[in-house]
Amino acid sequence: MSALDVGFPAHHPAPGLPTEVTVYEVGARDGLQAEKALVPTEAKLAFIRDLVDAGLPMVEATSFVSPRWIPQLADASDVVRSLAARGDDLTRHPVLVPNQRGLDRAREAGASAIAVFVSATDTFVARNLNMTRTQAIETAQQVVGEATAAGLHARGYVSMCFGDPWEGAVPPEQVATVTRQLIDAGCYEVSLGDTIGVGTPGHVGAVVAAHQDLGVGPGSLALHFHDTYGQALANVYAGLQAGVTTFDAAAGGIGGCPYAGSATGNLATEDLLWMLHGLGIDTGVDLAKVVRAGAAVTHLLGRPSPSRVVGALGLD
Repeated sequence: MSALDVGFPAHHPAPGLPTEVTVYEVGARDGLQAEKALVPTEAKLAFIRDLVDAGLPMVEATSFVSPRWIPQLADASDVVRSLAARGDDLTRHPVLVPNQRGLDRAREAGASAIAVFVSATDTFVARNLNMTRTQAIETAQQVVGEATAAGLHARGYVSMCFGDPWEGAVPPEQVATVTRQLIDAGCYEVSLGDTIGVGTPGHVGAVVAAHQDLGVGPGSLALHFHDTYGQALANVYAGLQAGVTTFDAAAGGIGGCPYAGSATGNLATEDLLWMLHGLGIDTGVDLAKVVRAGAAVTHLLGRPSPSRVVGALGLD
């Protein structure tokens, strides 16, 4: 019998925190894109199905990047078409698009929701997208404008929000300026990424406050943490205290960043849910089902899950 079978974690709400939170699952896209193994399309679809069945409201499906860059997601069109064929609500399965070509491919496949990504720093965007930060923002703005005009939902990602391995510390005001541009372009929400996992709780508060100074409230933000230095859950708690109610995570803690060698996996959805449920925060997600989904995908990848919850339950 596991801890989940006997009712753990116990619920003990903390004053002043949100009562509901959206867990935005990125394992099938951000998680798998950084893995060396090529996962079969049917296995990806099963992973997405299991995550939806667990009650996760948003399960990012794939990315329409060049297969030369990310061969792990070369089957993006097949994934989206298969999801549509089985009757999935594609607004719950956003796809990442890096440019106009990516948007065109996503629309051809039938996508209903897209995400764009830029960096808060110059060096990372040059290495990642082979363009300047200004060019990357302008490209994202154009893609978002066309997508929203066509009736698609558009989300934004900003990477390197808490530190850059080449440039060092990143001023919170610099991050907020990039976010403001994406919001103005039509993104309904912008996810702030701690791409190399160097953020700490006070830093999270400072970044959210810098956004509020530019008129971007916590309701328009999501937080995306990596656990490189073991700070991800502490940073989530700081985000909750700042009023943020959407957090990205990947079942099984899979992923990392193929363009930032020091980045470890994403915050594990299982660990995030354990903390949120312990705080009495409603997510609408079945933790036990996510644990099983995460364990299945890490077994498929041939390695143990870094999730502490999965390890404690003896499923790694």
